[in-house]
Amino acid sequence: MKSWIFLGIAIVAEVVATTGLKASEGFTRLWPSVLVITGYAVAFYFLSITLKEIPVGLAYAIWAGLGIVLVAFIGWLIYGQTLDAASVIGMGLIIAGVVVINVFSRTTLP
Repeated sequence: MKSWIFLGIAIVAEVVATTGLKASEGFTRLWPSVLVITGYAVAFYFLSITLKEIPVGLAYAIWAGLGIVLVAFIGWLIYGQTLDAASVIGMGLIIAGVVVINVFSRTTLP
């Protein structure tokens, strides 16, 4: 159970770091840049702990899928970026793929 919590922490840290990339303006602003570097360090640390129990394919599918959706949502919410029908449908398919892997794959956990 702890591995799933660690994966959640890794995803949140990665989303914060990725969102901070825009605010860092190409690493020209100090504090957003520090947030990005710290966020990625935390994300990869917790992902590494997660991989002790959760297979890498499953962990990465969840990490990438949720990361894409959350970053797109935050981009829309904070930065006013638009999400058209195609992007919403595509993100829905990503979420569906993660669900299929979790529900139907026999390789999800040892």
